[in-house]
Amino acid sequence: MSMSRARGTRERLVVIGGDAAGMSAASQARRMRGPDELEIVAFERGHFTSFSACGIPYWVGGDVGERERLIARTPEEHRARGIDLRMRTEVTEIDVAGQRVRARDVDSGAESWTSYDKLVIATGARPIRPDMPGVDAPGVHGVQTLDDGQALLDTLARTRGRRAVVVGAGYIGVEMAEALINRGYRVTVVNRGSEPMATLDPDMGRLVHTAMEGLGITMVNDAEVTKILTGGDGRVRAVATEDAEYPADVVVLGIGVRPETGLARAAGLPLGTHGGLLTDLAMRVRGHENIWAGGDCVEVLDLVSGQERHIALGTHANKHGQVIGTNAGGGYATFPGVVGTAVSKVCDLEIARTGLREKDARRAGLRYVTVTVESTSRAGYYPGASPMTVKMLAERRTGRLLGVQIVGREGAGKRVDVAAVALTAAMTVDRMTSLDLGYAPPFSPVWDPVLVAARKASKAVAHVP
Repeated sequence: MSMSRARGTRERLVVIGGDAAGMSAASQARRMRGPDELEIVAFERGHFTSFSACGIPYWVGGDVGERERLIARTPEEHRARGIDLRMRTEVTEIDVAGQRVRARDVDSGAESWTSYDKLVIATGARPIRPDMPGVDAPGVHGVQTLDDGQALLDTLARTRGRRAVVVGAGYIGVEMAEALINRGYRVTVVNRGSEPMATLDPDMGRLVHTAMEGLGITMVNDAEVTKILTGGDGRVRAVATEDAEYPADVVVLGIGVRPETGLARAAGLPLGTHGGLLTDLAMRVRGHENIWAGGDCVEVLDLVSGQERHIALGTHANKHGQVIGTNAGGGYATFPGVVGTAVSKVCDLEIARTGLREKDARRAGLRYVTVTVESTSRAGYYPGASPMTVKMLAERRTGRLLGVQIVGREGAGKRVDVAAVALTAAMTVDRMTSLDLGYAPPFSPVWDPVLVAARKASKAVAHVP
């Protein structure tokens, strides 16, 4: 019998993490069951709850004016809904056998244990900080939370120099490069890959590379940062690779994130090959009936490859939270998996992808064909029509759609959603050619670019023995 059971019939749900997955779960559980049936206690170690981490580059770049616009719900709003939300409180231990968590007040250092009947782990992800000299120097920033964004803005406000180096060229790296360009900085991006945006195949990443250089960003590919150099004042002054140095008044780490699962690992909970928690379709941690996990700290099923992946996206986190809250509140819901859809931009260049890259397909043991088409966002004769490149992967013999990548100007990015739906439905490229998509000259050519690619892929599949 748990400690809370001994107090009476009211159950206690404990949530670790106060952002998208955690507070979505808490809010949904509260909608399912009232305070007299379910007590909800949530712990958040930072200063903010329910915020949009995806919006931080646009806040730093000035597109979003106030930090508060990125906050969906404040702590006070959550508390008004009957959630005992404890800010600046970090959970330091999960006692699975005893059904309790140890929490420490970040400011005072005071520690206490809280029992639970049901537990939600939503600890998120942490930016990768390479183990190298100078990485903790003033002026070097990761960007994951609103606290991180505020610290970077504070640095930009007091730094006299205008040279910035971004380490890494994934989504965060590319978006932060644009943000710093918008702030008037001279930006160098140091990337260990052959092209930016490793979530694309290199031939599509090359289009992003060209666009970034067109904005005045210096791209340094195939380069590994070995150390960050500091000046006499201890602040960052340059980023060094094996054969070059790049002067910097500020450095942003955009190398990616890892699941924040130290607590779970110490508690003996099951982790996958990417370090994320493993759950069942109901988002229960495998082997534990009363523990759920969601958001950036879990691995999810890729519906195309059938393998587990770690994808840190707010869209998934919110859906996880809804599923967890429904189940923890006594209902039933599942999260079947993802197809890996993402979209971003560099100024007016839109970058989108869904499904598998070529190397993903090879890793999964799939044989495939690829096609690439050039089209336009609107009818070619309509004002504002802009070029768009679509790459499509289809399985050999079956013709099943495996992946789509799109790079283009206005109107390109969200076209990937058509492919995402087709992937979820396991459609063939031949079947896709019959999709009844919306058409008028201001919106697309008669044959939408995604369908042009599907036609070409269908012919390629038909001619492959």
